[in-house]
Amino acid sequence: MIFEGLPTTPRSEELVDKAFSRAARAGRAKRGHEAQESMLRTAGNVLSDNLENVVVSWPDFGFDVDPFYYELADAIVDVDRLRQALSQVMWASRQIEDLRDEYTTKIRSSDVDTARKHRKQAFARMADVMDQIEDDLRYIGDSRDQLKVLPDVKPDEPAIVIAGYPNVGKSSFVNRVTRASNQIAEYPFTTKGVQIGHFERDHIRYQIVDTPGLLDRPADERNDIERQAVSALEHLADVVVFVLDPSGDCGYPLDVQLELREEVRALFGEDVPFLTVANKHDRFDAVQAESVDATMSVTDDENVERVLDMAVEAAAFEPDLPTRDGEE
Repeated sequence: MIFEGLPTTPRSEELVDKAFSRAARAGRAKRGHEAQESMLRTAGNVLSDNLENVVVSWPDFGFDVDPFYYELADAIVDVDRLRQALSQVMWASRQIEDLRDEYTTKIRSSDVDTARKHRKQAFARMADVMDQIEDDLRYIGDSRDQLKVLPDVKPDEPAIVIAGYPNVGKSSFVNRVTRASNQIAEYPFTTKGVQIGHFERDHIRYQIVDTPGLLDRPADERNDIERQAVSALEHLADVVVFVLDPSGDCGYPLDVQLELREEVRALFGEDVPFLTVANKHDRFDAVQAESVDATMSVTDDENVERVLDMAVEAAAFEPDLPTRDGEE
């Protein structure tokens, strides 16, 4: 996942202590101007390099982050604030480089006592720059801690999103079609575990996503973070499968389930194929035939593969295949 490998972000005070400690060790090995210059360059390099590493370890939100992950990230942290913080940290890295070079020149053109004063003055100014980005480093670190646990979804693999009220058989369906290849985890945008499974058809790996806490209740019952997480799913879904329980045993009347279906259908729009599947099809008499695209019984393992075939066909995924040079 794009944020999973982000390194821990150091705090401002921690970096200053590290830089000045290494500078002190470097200075003890030398004398006179050489000692002062060595201390200055060591501290400057430690600070500027570590700050730059903080920034370059992040993907470029404008180019490297898929819209799905961009919206998920923005649901959890303020991406604009994060980008500003990264920009400030890079500015600080460059400022410290400039201070290092400026005071290196001053040290070389002064006597030893003045050189020592220049080095101390440089350290004070470097510490001041670090103070200015203390909040930025903290925000970057907090954002990293929150984003590293986002779901491991592959935007370049076809995705089947499962929707419908709780207890209609969604999780049982996902478990059935993915066997043991599914993962369940809790993410910051929902208090329940998002279930992500995989299966293969014709050498293509499909993702199947069940999102309890997101697509199992009306929009007016979701908080702001959940609503934006749902919006992110619009970028991911190649097909939506809405599961009904016509028996009503799930605890939600059929008319209420159909209302949610229309809301979810409108959310994804006409560009995303939408299938309505009635589970527990021995109770199918409760549903008008035109209301559903297929019926199944996950418990009895009836028509489950047919529903999956329909979802794959609706997704109509065509992988990008390599071509020979000169061929289209």
